[in-house]
Amino acid sequence: MTFHCRRRLAVCVLVCLLLVTPAAVAAAEGTEKLDTIPLWPDGAPGAKGDGPEDTPRLTPYLAGGEAARACIVVCPGGGYAGRAGHEGEPIARWLNSVGVSACVLDYRVRPYRHPIPLGDAQRAIRVVRHRAKEWRIDPKRVGILGFSAGGHLAGSATTIFDAGDPQASDPIDRQPCRPDAAILCYPVLTFGTFRHDGSMRNLLGPEPDPALREQLSLETRVTDRTPPVFLWHTSDDPVVPVENSLLFAMALRAHKVPFALHVFPHGPHGMGLGTGKRGKNVPEVRQWTALAAAWLQSLGFAPK
Repeated sequence: MTFHCRRRLAVCVLVCLLLVTPAAVAAAEGTEKLDTIPLWPDGAPGAKGDGPEDTPRLTPYLAGGEAARACIVVCPGGGYAGRAGHEGEPIARWLNSVGVSACVLDYRVRPYRHPIPLGDAQRAIRVVRHRAKEWRIDPKRVGILGFSAGGHLAGSATTIFDAGDPQASDPIDRQPCRPDAAILCYPVLTFGTFRHDGSMRNLLGPEPDPALREQLSLETRVTDRTPPVFLWHTSDDPVVPVENSLLFAMALRAHKVPFALHVFPHGPHGMGLGTGKRGKNVPEVRQWTALAAAWLQSLGFAPK
């Protein structure tokens, strides 16, 4: 090994050690993956059958430690036609590493249409709050994270929510479904000029009603009740145009909602953590996890 190679290796090791903070080490120790549970044990409303694709599910990944943790519901992308595995469990494990619990949501996709996926996401947030004591979760620090079409689902839950029904016979439905924070990754957010056509048609049907398209263009749904949002995209995303994030950020700004926006110069769509096959040639995109972790710390979601 040459001197320059040894020096480069030493620098890489030092950087890795600096990134592994005591809080991250403590969070990684004792993390626990629980069994997957159905959102509705007696069958989901609107289900077309009782198979796996008719049964929305939640898989909890609990961060270590005895203190109550923040928790984030993770919505993988997939164009509302499927759910990408690399945007599920690896994301939950990363959240655990920064001291945040996570629940990966298997929401219903095509042939299911709106409002079924949104109902699944809202129910997931209610379930997390309902089981907060059992799962060592702070019910006032429950967020949502989504990629691509999962970003549209997370964005929908971020802008369309209720305070729960105190008279509901199901105690889960008494819980509010407004998330306390949202992380949206190369998200589908608009069904206007810059839409991802496949996601829109899978969710709304082959010939969507114009009024429904407007209703589910989420830049039109932002209010001063929208929680803080972290957005990231690449400027040359060939699948979901960056304007999706820009339009949403402009709406957040107009309503004085706190947000962080990171646009990286280059990178393909669907990179997940940015460390997989599709992300290996754009190392700068991998910064998004460190940026998001710092943002979660600033909100009190992650330990410093």
